[in-house]
Amino acid sequence: MNQLLPLAATAAASGGSMWQIIIIYALLFGALYFFMIRPQQKKKKAEEALKKNVQVGDEITTIGGIVGRIVAIKEESDTFVLESGIDRTKIIVKRWALGKINTVHEDDK
Repeated sequence: MNQLLPLAATAAASGGSMWQIIIIYALLFGALYFFMIRPQQKKKKAEEALKKNVQVGDEITTIGGIVGRIVAIKEESDTFVLESGIDRTKIIVKRWALGKINTVHEDDK
């Protein structure tokens, strides 16, 4: 009978440690979500809003470093025409290549 008590205590202790491991994994996943996944989703949503709200006349910088002013937006092909340089060179750029809008609008303030 005395030999069964240590076995029962060991079984109870291992069951308790199983719950501790599950709680630790849940906390690690929660921390991973709040420190890595959630900020990435917020950044992606902000980039999509930036690309959607571009207007004719905005001064922009592309991800390739080209700086210019938007003269036309083509919704059907998801592109815009960028005017750059002193000689007013026009370049057709895909919307995904938009890096930064340099123009400050009244709505942004």
